[in-house]
Amino acid sequence: MSMRRKKHVWTALFLILLFAWSLWQTESSLLDFINGFSNMFDLLIQMVPPNWAYFDNVVPPMLDTIRMALLGTTIGAILAIPFALLSASNVFKNKALYYPIRFILNLIRTIPELLLAAIFVAILGLGPLPGIFALGIFSMGIIAKLTYEATEGIDPGPLEAMTAVGANKIQWIAYSVVPQVTPYYISFVLYALEINVRAAAILGLVGAGGIGEYYDKTLGFLEYDKVSTIIICTLLVVLAIDYVSMKLREKLL
Repeated sequence: MSMRRKKHVWTALFLILLFAWSLWQTESSLLDFINGFSNMFDLLIQMVPPNWAYFDNVVPPMLDTIRMALLGTTIGAILAIPFALLSASNVFKNKALYYPIRFILNLIRTIPELLLAAIFVAILGLGPLPGIFALGIFSMGIIAKLTYEATEGIDPGPLEAMTAVGANKIQWIAYSVVPQVTPYYISFVLYALEINVRAAAILGLVGAGGIGEYYDKTLGFLEYDKVSTIIICTLLVVLAIDYVSMKLREKLL
């Protein structure tokens, strides 16, 4: 057996053992999963048909959710620009600079958006504002990481040309980095917006406003027909945003 094939076999064996160990440690059972299907069908039966009369109650908080996602994404997109540039090793080559910035971004992405929202609720009180700030910080972490990785993969030719003509750092970034990275950056912002609409829909569970508060209320009172109405409304919004984002990304890239 060749060395390369041995590596593949050992890798496959390691992954199988890792999967088996995870099943054992989490006490996962395929039998329990199968037995749970009856409960799932009971729940689905209670969700059908949706309570269409509740739709008028859902629209205003759904609009709040969209506004929260839009504002949070905008804040994150603006904050991400300096962090992305400072984190790119081909823009600022000082490791003492970009490693700490990357650590901060990793720390931000480690904190779930629900926990961020709970922290801002404790600081700012109930309402959409803490949700907007939570989504803004969360978006910054995602957009900055994706953007600095894209920046490190750009064509070095324009960078060398700007260096050769004696451009200062601002000119060097403006005329050699920004034109190459901008299409990717906009694509990442649209991607973050899609994520934030979904995330904003559950931030109300910790009092951060939006449609999440209605999820909390209806689930708490076991009003599953209303829950399905909220899910359908959220699905329509997500599909619309996904479609628009997809078309914009196609034009950009």
